Amino acid sequence: MYFTAVFLFSLVGELTVKIEQALADLRNQAPLVQCITNYVAMNIAANVVLAAGASPAMVHAEAEVANFVPISGALTINIGTLSPDWVAAMQLAADTAVSAGVPWVLDPVAHFATPYRGEVVRDLITRRPTIIRGNASEIMALIGAETAGKGADSGDSVADAESAAISLAQSQGCVVAVTGEVDFVTDGDRSARVTGGSEIMPMITAMGCSLTALMGAFAAVAPPLEAAVAALAHFAEAGLTAAQRADGPGSFQVAFLDALPNVMPSDLDKPGRVQWL
Repeated sequence: MYFTAVFLFSLVGELTVKIEQALADLRNQAPLVQCITNYVAMNIAANVVLAAGASPAMVHAEAEVANFVPISGALTINIGTLSPDWVAAMQLAADTAVSAGVPWVLDPVAHFATPYRGEVVRDLITRRPTIIRGNASEIMALIGAETAGKGADSGDSVADAESAAISLAQSQGCVVAVTGEVDFVTDGDRSARVTGGSEIMPMITAMGCSLTALMGAFAAVAPPLEAAVAALAHFAEAGLTAAQRADGPGSFQVAFLDALPNVMPSDLDKPGRVQWL
């Protein structure tokens, strides 16, 4: 028992160092992140990635993704506003990322809302995403569970989705991040919960979409599990800081962007921020 406890303590300490190093590396390297995202999210997602210290590129044309993905540090795909041309570009970009060894993050926005969206996401998952990030209802629906989701809004708790996330991570061989009041992230073996943020965040459109873009930035410089946890912790810390300065959703968005570059690597592991399971 003693040796088990020492081993776990050592492992947690090692993961903590990797998370802090991820933010330092992101700022030192300023990786290029290709973001295929929706019309609603483009502006805030680009600003979040920039404020965090990386370089966003909102490149989505099928004619250029095969050339652009290999020069990127990571790719993110968000299905928020679909069209056939964009789907073709997403598929080609994902295949190119896997071939080029570029990590890619999938955000299956409201994939259960229509048969078309569901078909697109089922296809994209076969193209081996490195990380899947979604709300509880989106993650639960990916394994066929019944959900209370409504459009892009989750009607289920993160706690309800934890077992689904583990199952999905194991079956797909990827990291799965479930975001909500307390985030949960897993690679099917190791898991963590991340606490922080603000209740104002769900009142601002595309915050989750911008988190996906930020997760891509971290995936460019760190292993997938550590990248996902670092992105969640960065978001959580900036959200807490912004909430202390904001009067409502409008001022919160400005305060949040201001807070992102001021988060220090050591802030990612403040007491109670990350709980390794």
